[in-house]
Amino acid sequence: MKYIRKGNWCLKVAILVFFSTFSSCKKYLDIIPDNIATIDNSFTMRAEAEKYLYTCYSYMPKDGSLEADPSLLGGDEIWAIDGPPKPTFNHRIFNLAMGRQATVNPIGDSSSSTDTYSIWVNMYRALRDCNIFLENIGKVPDLKEEEREQWIAEVKFLKAYYHFYLVRMYGPIPLIKENLPVEIDISKVKIFRAPVDECFAYIVQLLDEAKDNLPPIVPDPVKMLGRITKPIAYALKAKVLVTAASPLFNGNSEQATLKNSDGTQLFNQQFSASRWDAAALACKEAITVAESAGHRLYKFDRASSASVLTDQIVQQLSIRNAFTERWNPEIIWANSQSLSASTQLIATPNVDFRYQDNTVIGYELAPPLKIADMFYSKNGIPIEEDPTWNVNQPAIKAGTAADQRYIKLNYETSSTNFDREPRFYANLGFDGGVWYGQGYYNDAVPTGTYYVSAKKGQPNGKGKADFGSVTGYFIKKYVHFQNTQGASANDYSITNYPWPIFRLAQLYLLYAEALNEKSGPDAEAYKYINLVRERAGLQTVQFAWSTYSNNKGKYLTQPGLRAIIHRETLIELAFEGARFWDLRRWKEAPQEYVKPVQGWDIEQSTSALYYRKKLIFSPRFGQKDYFWPIRDNNILNNRNLVQNIGW
Repeated sequence: MKYIRKGNWCLKVAILVFFSTFSSCKKYLDIIPDNIATIDNSFTMRAEAEKYLYTCYSYMPKDGSLEADPSLLGGDEIWAIDGPPKPTFNHRIFNLAMGRQATVNPIGDSSSSTDTYSIWVNMYRALRDCNIFLENIGKVPDLKEEEREQWIAEVKFLKAYYHFYLVRMYGPIPLIKENLPVEIDISKVKIFRAPVDECFAYIVQLLDEAKDNLPPIVPDPVKMLGRITKPIAYALKAKVLVTAASPLFNGNSEQATLKNSDGTQLFNQQFSASRWDAAALACKEAITVAESAGHRLYKFDRASSASVLTDQIVQQLSIRNAFTERWNPEIIWANSQSLSASTQLIATPNVDFRYQDNTVIGYELAPPLKIADMFYSKNGIPIEEDPTWNVNQPAIKAGTAADQRYIKLNYETSSTNFDREPRFYANLGFDGGVWYGQGYYNDAVPTGTYYVSAKKGQPNGKGKADFGSVTGYFIKKYVHFQNTQGASANDYSITNYPWPIFRLAQLYLLYAEALNEKSGPDAEAYKYINLVRERAGLQTVQFAWSTYSNNKGKYLTQPGLRAIIHRETLIELAFEGARFWDLRRWKEAPQEYVKPVQGWDIEQSTSALYYRKKLIFSPRFGQKDYFWPIRDNNILNNRNLVQNIGW
C-alpha cells in the first residue's frame, strides 16, 4: 500500500479532520498520487533513509521561541510590551496572556500551510511523516539491523512526544496510529477525538516500545547531539505518567460534559490513586537510567576559571549554568533545533554602560513582582512564612559591603531584593542588582562588576517605547555569563546553547511529587527535593521549615509537602516553560492567575517614586482556558470533532 507524502494537499494529509486548513480541495481522491516514487526512493539506501529520519525530527516544536512557544509568553510568568511600535519579535503568543484567544484563528494554530509555528497542523504533519518512515524503513537494504531498530525507536519516541504535546494543549485528540490508505471511504476519514486515557495509554505504549532500543548516550556527539537517547525516553515516560495522574487528567469532573457526538466520555470521572504508583515507578526508573548514563546535577567547577571567584558567585554559576551551559551533565534533553540566541538578546539588559548605543539588545522580558516574590528568603522558605524576613526594614535600602556580590554597593534598591535565596540572584536582574560576567570575571574586586540601573533616565530604565522591562525585573537565567558587548551598535557576542527541555533536577522533583501523592511524605521524597535544594545553596526542607517557618509542621503532611514541592518546582524551573503547563495540570491556574501582574513604577527616576507597585494587567483564567480551542474550520469540515468546553 502506498501513502502520499507530497503533491496535492488533499492527498498529502490523507486525513480530513486534521488538515481542514486545506479544505479548498473540492474532491479528496481525484488526484493521481504523483510522488510515490519520491517516497520509494527515500528508502532505497541508508543515506536517503537517514534524511527521512531527520525529516521526522524537523517538526520538533520551537522550544524557547518567543514567537512560537506558548509556555514562555503565554502565561503569567514573563510579561512583555503590549503592541510595541517597532517590535523586535512577533508578539502573537503574548496575546494568549492578554486573553485574546479565539476559535476563528486560534493563537498558536495558524491557518497558513507554510507557517512553521502552527502547532496543530505541524504536529499532525509530523505524525504522518513518522508513520511513513515506520512503514518503509524495513525496505532499506544497506541498513544494519541494530541501527534500524534504533531509528525505529527514535521515530516511535517522536510520535509519542508529538501526541503528548497535542494532549497538553488540546486534551483528548484524534490519534494517528497509522496513515490511512488513499482509497479509504471518506466517512472513515472523519474520525473522533480519543478519550484522554486512551491518548495517554498510546503514548506510553510507544515509549515502552522505543525506550530500550535507544543508546544511553549519543555515540557520535559531533554529529548526533539532540538525537533521542534511552534517558530521554525514560524521562518523557515519567513526565507523561505524572501528567496523566495529575488533577487535570485524573477524575476531572469539570470536563464531564466533554463528549463525542456518539456519547463517548472524553475525560475519566473517577480519580485513580494507582496512577501515582505508576508515575512514581516510572520516575525512579528514569532516574536510575539517567544517572547510569552519567547525568548528574550540574555544579560549577571553580578550577575551570582563571579568575578568583567567591563562594557566592560559584553558587550562582552552578545555578545559571545548569540551564545555559550547553550539553552539561544535568541536561537530559535539549532541543538542538531551538537555539537561545534571539531569546538571550531580548532578555539581557545593557549592563556595560560604556556602550549605550547598542541597538540589538532589547531587554524586554519582564518577570512580574509576584514571580520575584515567589523565590524564597535566604532561609529557604517562602517569604510569607518567614517571620524574620524583612522585619522592620525600610522600603528602600542601600547595598552594603556584605551584599555586594548581589547588590551594587551603596545603590538604593527595594528592601525586598535583600536576604533572598541564591536562585533569586542567579535568575533575576533588578535595579541595583549585580550582573556577573559579560566580560568581567574578577570577583575578587567586585567594584568592577556590572549591575543593572533601571530607573527612568538610567541606562536600563524606561526609554524607547519598544525597549525595556515593564516591571523593573529582568531574566538573568537565560543569559550566558560569557556573553559580551562591544563598542559598535550591533556588537553583542552570544554564547549560544540549545534550549533545554528536560533537566535532571526536574526529574528529581517529579519523583518527589509522585511519591508524596502516592503515599504522603517519606524519606525518599525529602531526599530528592533536598538534592535540588542543596545545589541551590539551601538547607533541607526539614531543617528550613522546622527552624525558620511559622508553619513548622508543614512538610509533615501530604497537603503541606505538596505545596512545598509545587513551590520548589516553580522556583527551580522558573522561566523554562514549566510553570505554564504545571499550573494547568495541578489545576492551580485560576488561583495564580487571579493575582495581578504588577511592576515597579518604571516611569519614575527617584527611588521613593520608582519603588511603588503599579498595576500592569489583571489576568483572567476560566475553565475554557485549560485547553486550546479547535479551529472553527476544522470542526466545520469534520462534524465528528467536538469543541473544547467554553469555546
